[in-house]
Amino acid sequence: CYFIQTFFCICKSQCANALISSHGSHRRLFSTTSSRMTVMPAWVIDQYGGNDVLRFTKNASFPVINYPNEVIVKVFAAGLNPLDVSMRGGYGAATLSMKRDPLNIKQSGNEFPLILGRDVSGVIMECGLDVKYFTERDEVWAAIPPWKQGSLAEFVVLSANEVSHKPKTLSHTEAAAIPYVAATAWSALVNTGGLTKDNCAKKRILILGGSGGVGTFAIQMVKAWGAHVTVTCSQNAERFVKGLGADHVVDYTAGPVEEPLSALEKFDLILDNVGGDTERWALNLLKPWSGAKYITLVTPFLQNTDMLGIADGMMQTAATMTTKAVKHLMKGVHYRWGFFAPSGPALDEIREMVDAGQIRAVVEETFSFSQVPEAFEKLEKGHARGKTVVQISKPGDEL
Repeated sequence: CYFIQTFFCICKSQCANALISSHGSHRRLFSTTSSRMTVMPAWVIDQYGGNDVLRFTKNASFPVINYPNEVIVKVFAAGLNPLDVSMRGGYGAATLSMKRDPLNIKQSGNEFPLILGRDVSGVIMECGLDVKYFTERDEVWAAIPPWKQGSLAEFVVLSANEVSHKPKTLSHTEAAAIPYVAATAWSALVNTGGLTKDNCAKKRILILGGSGGVGTFAIQMVKAWGAHVTVTCSQNAERFVKGLGADHVVDYTAGPVEEPLSALEKFDLILDNVGGDTERWALNLLKPWSGAKYITLVTPFLQNTDMLGIADGMMQTAATMTTKAVKHLMKGVHYRWGFFAPSGPALDEIREMVDAGQIRAVVEETFSFSQVPEAFEKLEKGHARGKTVVQISKPGDEL
């Protein structure tokens, strides 16, 4: 059945191309020459390591639609995240390999050459047979799951349910700064934290580490929904986060941050982007026996599976999560882990907030496609005030 669908998909594509070519007023979106259809420019890694493993090639495999719900996107801009640096070094390799190859049919190292980059903004070049919500030439954005080839390439293939129409008020460079952190924050605050635009008003929310990508998005989202937002960050980022909507800022460089936070009214929800020993004191800042939640994005899941293997790592993770959840539930608060989850429908709602002026893109620095190693160096320095974006190509290049 799949091969029949693929056959009809190819026939449909060829017929459509013939019709487009027969009208002088239309132009083909991309060439059908064999070299054009089989390879593309991309930055890849052939092994895990430091910045020296990044390699530019003009012969990366061109993405192929393997399932009828997939689309091929021409990449205009790619956003980088700290996860890209971690993945370059091999973080999560065991779990991601299992996701790519659940039956372990392929040999170890089959993920190489690997293309990094979790954010993409571009235009749809081709749609699978079952794709109804999008058409060719639609401008879109998406957060790419870590187990898929990334956006530091001329083209990328994605499932249609991972893609959303790009906000009309943003350029592609601006749009590429949002999807991954937005999907992560949405998964943590909405899916795990239970927040919605209807129940968030007057809730007290604490965001630990508010000047990074997830933090800057989370501030804007919950503030747009009417929450009171307290943020921790360095002193030189105070004006920055207040400009995004933070009501109260605590400088973590002035001393132990738990002391000034303990003097404040207790919170309904804490989003932890910092990790470390934060859990030791942060849960005491929540309102007990009122459904308050502590959600951390710094979890040992991938680290456990990398060190112990899939089975033992998952068992260790489950035991740790259960122990902590029960321990804190006895104190009247909920302990949760937050994870990234790709979601086109979530990006649809976020697009509406962006176009309504409730959320803005925060781009700290933009690099050209030839400057990807420099972009990674910038990312590794930390202390970001927004996102690092790579411009892959410009609108019009797809023609």
